[in-house]
Amino acid sequence: MTPDLFARPEGRSSPAASGLDRRSFLGAGACGAAVPLLGPVSADAQAAAPPDIRQPLDLTLTINGRDHRLALDARTTLLDALRERIGLTGTKKGCDQGQCGACTVLLDGTRVLSCLTLAAMAEGREVTTIEGLAGPDGTLHPMQQAFVDHDAFQCGYCTPGQILSAVACVNEGHANDPAQIREYMSGNLCRCAAYPNIVAAVEQAKAEMGA
Repeated sequence: MTPDLFARPEGRSSPAASGLDRRSFLGAGACGAAVPLLGPVSADAQAAAPPDIRQPLDLTLTINGRDHRLALDARTTLLDALRERIGLTGTKKGCDQGQCGACTVLLDGTRVLSCLTLAAMAEGREVTTIEGLAGPDGTLHPMQQAFVDHDAFQCGYCTPGQILSAVACVNEGHANDPAQIREYMSGNLCRCAAYPNIVAAVEQAKAEMGA
């Protein structure tokens, strides 16, 4: 006689007979697994919790060689910190979406869009705005003078961002010919279309900057 491989051993009751079916069993297991999640949070878990963004951050921003101590919302952009908290309004707010380049500043010498950069990201680094580009005696930077010489601006709104981006373009080694200048300055829009004059200004400044 072939043995019944699925026969229940003697003395063992069925789940139905014990009042516990499959659905009840799985539900009980899930509840049991969730119990530890309801317990107290460990010290390590508390330490790993993200900071409360509603609390202001105490920051020290170095702008044009000068330190500024600020208490800022964690979501404050560098652009808003410069304009609204420090009073350096030379950096312009254009599209506020990182598409026009009007808000360009230098962060440790590298051009960045300050509308897309959190102020907290600039702590411990050197920020240069258009106000800090001229010499201590007020002598214009070669790029500033070149923009004046070539009338490389009309309304002037985009000019601070254009000048700072142009300085970085030269320092990066991306100003070797007009085509390259246009390529690496393409992120800075001039609605007055002074592009030929801007290219000429960059070429002049490059020679004077010794790059």
